[in-house]
Amino acid sequence: MGRVSGKVALVTGAAMGMGKTHSELLAREGAHVFVTDRDVAAGEAVAKGIVAAGGKADFIKHDVASEDDWNNAIATVRQKAGRLDILVNNAGILILKPLHETSPEEFDRTMNINVKGVYLGIRAAVPLMKESGKASIINISSIYGIVGAAMAGAYITSKGAVRLMTKSCAVDLIQFGIRVNSVHPGVIDTPMTKDLLHGDAATRKAIMGATLFDRPCQPGEVSNAVLFLASDEASFVHGAELVVDGGYTAN
Repeated sequence: MGRVSGKVALVTGAAMGMGKTHSELLAREGAHVFVTDRDVAAGEAVAKGIVAAGGKADFIKHDVASEDDWNNAIATVRQKAGRLDILVNNAGILILKPLHETSPEEFDRTMNINVKGVYLGIRAAVPLMKESGKASIINISSIYGIVGAAMAGAYITSKGAVRLMTKSCAVDLIQFGIRVNSVHPGVIDTPMTKDLLHGDAATRKAIMGATLFDRPCQPGEVSNAVLFLASDEASFVHGAELVVDGGYTAN
């Protein structure tokens, strides 16, 4: 307990799935967590659940593709907490189509949330994070930011961009004491993948791909990686790719 005690965190896309689990774990380990999402009812429920369990949390309605929403989110954090030590850029979408069958609108939507959302978050958060003198940005990418696969061209493009954006920011932000790393989960059992993983056996096998474990990753297993990078235990981990994939990229 207390691995991020006294720290202030903002987690995007936190109303469900990995974002919810990241928020709950960071709060259990002592952080004041700002839960942000477009889904107000679900996001407020996550924040209330954290408080009921003895943690500290606030909810902010937030579309990560909106600069105004980012400015409002950071202003709210400044007003209520006075600092920001941890930013988890978790929000994302997945459109299952080959790139050549993806419409311009679908491509733009994917890039706006998965890439522009991360850029806007870093841009908005860094001025406040600089004031702490020591902070951590954690960008949730994917194994598909490292390797290719069928049926997800826009998603793979976006996650590859997040991977290299992380490295670029790591070079720029170290002077301010801000560490920047990316997390690359494999196949995760979340609401986004529920129908694929719990449908017919052939679809499940195709989605699991080269995973060496005979099961998908659980959200909490990714959250453990996020907690490590958020904590001072990762004080010399910077510009890195932390892969949590059950051996998928090793096979």
